[in-house]
Amino acid sequence: MQVLKRPLITEKGTRLREEGQYVFEVDPGANKIQIKRAIQTRFNVDVLSVRTLRVKGKRKTQMTRKGIFTGKKPLKKKAIITLKEGQTIDIFDTSGSE
Repeated sequence: MQVLKRPLITEKGTRLREEGQYVFEVDPGANKIQIKRAIQTRFNVDVLSVRTLRVKGKRKTQMTRKGIFTGKKPLKKKAIITLKEGQTIDIFDTSGSE
């Protein structure tokens, strides 16, 4: 199971980054301890706290020639990470992606 899926770059996340907090999309089955360990090992920082929230999937409807199709998007889980003062995570670092 891959705990960290991707960082979420939103307006709220940008405001939180100024306070030393970062928002990540994580695996829905991951708990706070697993998230904390994954952040510490991947970015080599000290995590003070982890707050999680679950986002329900939205219902979607599509009109086609064959009729109406309804479905649902999957559940997502977000984690708000608070780092020790003075530490940062470079989310836009692209050095390892080549």
